[in-house]
Amino acid sequence: MTWLVVGLGNPGPAYASTRHNIGYMVADALALRMGGTAKNPGWKKHKSGRADVVEGRLAGERVVLGRSRSYMNDSGGAVSTLAKFYDIEPDHVIAIHDELDIDFGMLRVKLGGGDNGHNGLKSMRASLGTGDFYRIRVGIGRPPGRMDVHDFVLKPYSSTERKDLPTYVEEAADAVESLMTAGLERTQSTFNR
Repeated sequence: MTWLVVGLGNPGPAYASTRHNIGYMVADALALRMGGTAKNPGWKKHKSGRADVVEGRLAGERVVLGRSRSYMNDSGGAVSTLAKFYDIEPDHVIAIHDELDIDFGMLRVKLGGGDNGHNGLKSMRASLGTGDFYRIRVGIGRPPGRMDVHDFVLKPYSSTERKDLPTYVEEAADAVESLMTAGLERTQSTFNR
């Protein structure tokens, strides 16, 4: 059985280091684990033109790693295109995304649930016809003071957060591997804290 692991984010260098792109960052870390290099992580444009993909093995499992070539709000179309192309059911789809209601440095792994105002998840739910896919929820915390949520998620991480970000990204990548090999309950007991 093949897994579809999708890092949610926005394409382009202007968004690369923002909180909203943590899904892309984790997907890049997974691409390296699948044999890519820092100079060439292995991303290739899918023939649909809607996504970039890396195909291969991760933790002994057959994996299609994907990221949409459209913005977060429209990412569901790319995800459903990949799921149909590779014949992958929603119960083998893992979405990696930022989560406002979880503090920076914390992860939560779950199956299904609501969108919690996350437009990438909302788009995925609409395109897949279900919300019953796995989520690696990577905490970014709430905006400080009265800062607008939209402005907060599109800002780069603070200098303090950037020091811990590489470790945090690798931990989220570990959670993806664990979910595929050890299952939901064991992964939750290890990573949900």
